[in-house]
Amino acid sequence: MSAASPVSLRPPPSGYAEWLVDLKGRIHTAQQRAALAVNRELVGLYWHIGSEILARQAKQGWGARVIDRLAQDLRSAFPDMKGFSPRNLKYMRAFAQAWPEPEFVQQVAAQLPWFHLCTLLDKLKTRAERDWYLVQAVEHNWSRNVLAIQIETRLKDRSGTALTNFDARLPKPQSDLARESLKDPYRLDFLGLGKEAEERDIESALVQHITQFLLELGAGFAYVGRQVHVEVGGDDFFIDLLFYHLKLRCYVVVEIKAGKFKPEHLGQLGFYLTAVDAQIKSEHDGATIGLLLCKTKNKVVAEYALRDSSRPMGIAEYQLIESLPTTLQTSLPSIEQIEQELTDGGEEEQE
Repeated sequence: MSAASPVSLRPPPSGYAEWLVDLKGRIHTAQQRAALAVNRELVGLYWHIGSEILARQAKQGWGARVIDRLAQDLRSAFPDMKGFSPRNLKYMRAFAQAWPEPEFVQQVAAQLPWFHLCTLLDKLKTRAERDWYLVQAVEHNWSRNVLAIQIETRLKDRSGTALTNFDARLPKPQSDLARESLKDPYRLDFLGLGKEAEERDIESALVQHITQFLLELGAGFAYVGRQVHVEVGGDDFFIDLLFYHLKLRCYVVVEIKAGKFKPEHLGQLGFYLTAVDAQIKSEHDGATIGLLLCKTKNKVVAEYALRDSSRPMGIAEYQLIESLPTTLQTSLPSIEQIEQELTDGGEEEQE
């Protein structure tokens, strides 16, 4: 066994540890900036190639076979550079067609890795949808897998759709942010439970799958606890699930009802909000908000019940089995196909 280095045995000088932490942070930041700069250049290059293909096919009447010829010639000219397969060139053309403005590409689209952009092209058909998910992916730093999940579960269509009384019970802009933080319905099919699951079963499964549940809840939610105990007047009460929202700076009480929504459910939820405000939240936290998750709801009844509530609350349904429609696919080769080609065919994914 070799002797330890004399340097490793000596105690570091005063201030060394703090300096090392600072240097590590600077190196990490520089690495991130370098990676981002490389990605910007790559995305910009791909957009330019796609634009050239579009322009020349339109003006000179070149057919689709020119892409195969171009792929062959580019591979011959740059044998060490990956990404010039016919499939990837088709994505470049689709990329330039989907976002024709170079300014948008440079300032917004280039913040995402290339295969994130391919996922947007592959799974979405309209500019509005692609832009919405692109901005969300940049803002929340989604991995490509998370981006695909959010698209497949139709996050855009569900965001901000829960019934709430936030406009009347919260000041702006907090009311707008709170409303956008909730969705309807919540998709809980990852729990593996049947339609008739009881409230406690759902609650237990959500805690067991808390990472996936936090992803479904959306950005900003932090898990605090399950069956959180509050004592009021000597009686014990237990909150189903308690979260804290980092952007709203407030606690969020989630109550689960296995059946159809009833107006009296809001009375119980309101009681818990009052208890949290009185016993848990600090003076720096905003008013606690509540989310009631129920199997079904009569929209008119729910709207009436929310009008009578003095506390900020929302009502949304949950789905224990997959029932949302599958997103229509485009005519492009799938992202899986091109990844397989780039991996097995001698070209590596450039992320």
